[in-house]
Amino acid sequence: MISRKAKSLPSPIPSSALHPWMDLFLEYILVEKGLAENSVAAYTTDLESLQRFLTRESLDLEQFSSRHGLLYLLHLRQTGLQNRSLARHLATLRGLFAFLVRERLIAENPLEKLENPKLPRHLPDVLSREEVTALLAQPNSNDKLGFRDRTMLELLYAAGLRVSELTGLRPGDVDLQAGLLRVFGKGRKERVVPMHASAGKYLEIYIQNWRPAFSPKAEVLFLNRSGKGLTRQGVWKLIKAYAQKAGIRQPISPHTLRHSFATHLLEGGADLRTVQILLGHADILATEIYTHVQTSRLKSQHQKHHPRSRASASQNQPLSPSDTNHAP
Repeated sequence: MISRKAKSLPSPIPSSALHPWMDLFLEYILVEKGLAENSVAAYTTDLESLQRFLTRESLDLEQFSSRHGLLYLLHLRQTGLQNRSLARHLATLRGLFAFLVRERLIAENPLEKLENPKLPRHLPDVLSREEVTALLAQPNSNDKLGFRDRTMLELLYAAGLRVSELTGLRPGDVDLQAGLLRVFGKGRKERVVPMHASAGKYLEIYIQNWRPAFSPKAEVLFLNRSGKGLTRQGVWKLIKAYAQKAGIRQPISPHTLRHSFATHLLEGGADLRTVQILLGHADILATEIYTHVQTSRLKSQHQKHHPRSRASASQNQPLSPSDTNHAP
C-alpha cells in the first residue's frame, strides 16, 4: 500500500480542497500508474465535480453508496452532460473506489454493479490505401521540414502509433538494423513494434542527415524549427494541412492513420490478437471495433461493385409475376 500522506501534485494539476483520499488516488495514478499529466488533470476535474456534489449534499466520501452514485449521475445529467461524458465521470469514480478498496480504506466498491450509460457505437474514420498514398506524397522531401513530416507520416501509418507516442520517441528508441521501435503508450506501458522497410529508410536518412540540421535542443526524435520537441497539436495541424492538399475531404487527425493501419492489417489477413499487440490495447474489446470497420467497408464495396447490387439500385423495381415464374 502507498503512503497515507498525500504529496503535492506537480503542475498543471489544479489545486483544490479535495478529500485526502482523492489526493492519494491522484498521486497513485500519476506516480505509480504513470498516467500523463493531461490525463491526471482530467481525473482531477472529475473529482472536483464529485467533491462539490458531496459538499452540497453534506455527504462524506466514506458514506458514498450505489444510491449516491445514481443521484450523482442524475445531477450530472441535469447539468447538461451527455452519455459519453457521464461514462467518463463514472469511469473516474470506479477507478477511485477500486483504489480505495485495494488500499483497504473501504470494504467494497459502491459503483461496481452500476451500469454504464449506453453509448452509440461510432466507427473510426479510415483512409483508403489510395488516400494514404496521396497523403504520404504531400510533404516536400527536399528540405528538412518536409522530410521530417514525410518520416512522421510514414511512422504513424507503418507502426500504428498514437500521436503522443510519436512525439515522445527518442533516437535511442529506434533500432534501424532490426526495424523496431520501442514505444511508450498509455500509462508509460512499453511495447516494441516493427516498421516496414520504407519507413525505416526514411527514418534512417532523417536521423543521419536531417535531424542534425534542426540544431537539437531536446532529446526527442522529431523537432520543430527551434530544435525543440514537436507538440501533439503541431503534428495534428501538419496532417490536416497535408490532407487538404491531397484532396481528402473527410475529417482527419493523427489517429486516423492509426485506425487505417489497424484496418488495413485486418484486411490483409492479420489476426485480431496480433493487431491488439501492435496497437498496445490492454483489452481486445478495444481492437474489435476494427472488425466492424472491416465489415462495413466490405459491405460498402459489395454494394458498389457487385453487378446485381448495381442493377437493383438502378432499377429499384419489384419483380413482376413473369419474373417470378423463372425463379429457381
